[in-house]
Amino acid sequence: METVTRFSVSLDQKLARDFDQLVRAKGYKNRSQAVADMVRAQLVEHQQQLGHNEIAGTITLVYDHHKPHLLDLLTDIQHDHSDLIIATLHVHLDHHNCLEVLAVRGRADRIRQVADALLTAKGVKHGKLTITTTGKDLPA
Repeated sequence: METVTRFSVSLDQKLARDFDQLVRAKGYKNRSQAVADMVRAQLVEHQQQLGHNEIAGTITLVYDHHKPHLLDLLTDIQHDHSDLIIATLHVHLDHHNCLEVLAVRGRADRIRQVADALLTAKGVKHGKLTITTTGKDLPA
């Protein structure tokens, strides 16, 4: 059974009012629940910087599939990292543009490396790595 640690936080009145509005808008039951989610988010973001931690996430790409050699390059990168890419979704946005979302899981440094290779491929119009935790190291 996990125990709860209590601590206090001092905020100026405007910041506290704004925070209470956020708590209500997001549907949190109380401030503590909101603060716990914020702390978790920051911990996940911090772990992304640490190469040895396992993370999960998505790599999202938008690209013109008519760009010469781009599909071969993206496919080669994905095949070279099949141990990190656990699922893909490919959507035809229009006649030229495709959206591809790759679900990834593995060491943060390796995920970043794959994302960088995909995002910087000539012909990728936009992309983003979004990370989260695998959940193993965080309480509910």
